[in-house]
Amino acid sequence: KGHTSGFEHQVMDERLYPELIFDQPKSIMSIALAYPSKPLEKPKRVKGERRGSFARASWGTDYHTILRDKMNQLVDFIQERVPDARFKPMVDTGELIDTVVAQRAGLGFIGRNGLLITEEFGTYVYLGEIITDIPFEPDAPGVFGCGDCMRCVTACPTGALLGNGELNPKVCLSFQTQTKGSMPEEFRKKMGHVIYGCDICQQSCPYNRGKDFHLHPEMEPEPDRETPVLQPMLTISNRDFKARFGGLAGSWRGKKPLQRNAIIALANYRDRTAIPQLLQLMEQDSRPVIRATSAWAISQILRDVTTDMLDFFKEILEKEADEEARLEIEKALKKLEELAE
Repeated sequence: KGHTSGFEHQVMDERLYPELIFDQPKSIMSIALAYPSKPLEKPKRVKGERRGSFARASWGTDYHTILRDKMNQLVDFIQERVPDARFKPMVDTGELIDTVVAQRAGLGFIGRNGLLITEEFGTYVYLGEIITDIPFEPDAPGVFGCGDCMRCVTACPTGALLGNGELNPKVCLSFQTQTKGSMPEEFRKKMGHVIYGCDICQQSCPYNRGKDFHLHPEMEPEPDRETPVLQPMLTISNRDFKARFGGLAGSWRGKKPLQRNAIIALANYRDRTAIPQLLQLMEQDSRPVIRATSAWAISQILRDVTTDMLDFFKEILEKEADEEARLEIEKALKKLEELAE
């Protein structure tokens, strides 16, 4: 149906048939680790300071690292007792489909939001699996439990949920925050102030009501990291970015998408104090996406437009060589001209 993000393993048969990636598989062990839904500590509020946020799945140490470590411990535990056994652990980026494996293993069921819903932890779980040649007794698959509930489908601001457990990732806000190009304008205001991921379909799920688990200290968010002040992110160096955000799952696409998203979040705040930095990015940043998004953001924030501002935009437009950025700047200039009338 074309409902793929491009982030998935690309060989479909290997996603469906474990024997193509593991010699003589007998069992797949599915693992779920619960993560927190509420921070234990919130950042100190400073007047006029605008913060963005990372979705819960990016809180704390990168979950790929945590899950791999836990699964390797499990493999070591079993291998001490079955020395000749073979194993292939995988997390998220592996060949198999995590939610399908977990549902078949009885950890829960796949809800209308496309996520695994567990009885104890709701959807707030990271998933991984281990293929092995040990013939374990199979568990009963999870049974669909959403009934007539459509809360997540209704809550999704972009209509990404199809209502049957399927997701169109190209219109999912989580996917859009992870792209490297220009974010289509129809998603920008819906993004709000979240600079990575989206939790709306989880927050609206009745199975998540009251679910908040703090079982792994390494999953706890740091207030000033997972809810960063936005303006400093616009000019953060590569070294500082890696030192501050490099350990988060939300940093996997690099600095540019998060900076683009920070610009959009500042526009959604209509933060006039960001204008000088945005003008500087328009004039000096080497990346067309950042220049273009900055122009759009200024056109969203300003209500009183001066002649000097219009002249600046015209000058930038004349020098802009990137076609997509030119179109974005041209559109922003037109809006500013209308406001100036």
